[in-house]
Amino acid sequence: MQPSSHSESAAAPAPSAWHDLPDDLQLVLSREALRRAADTLAEHAELLASEMEAGTLLDQGGPDALRLFAAVVRATNQNGFATVGNA
Repeated sequence: MQPSSHSESAAAPAPSAWHDLPDDLQLVLSREALRRAADTLAEHAELLASEMEAGTLLDQGGPDALRLFAAVVRATNQNGFATVGNA
């Protein structure tokens, strides 16, 4: 396979380490990562609840508890973090 003749020189060089990023950018990226993590936790709780209701997983009162957990995660993180682009 031949190397690509297209140059990627238009892209800005990536910082070599996290600490090389400006503090304000570190904060924005951290907040977005936390927001996405909270969304992921809530989505997984909803999925587990649905699986229990469908009988795929053993239900021991979990769906309601998982939905409550998902609601708490969403409610406590809804406005707690800055929203940024596609970080």
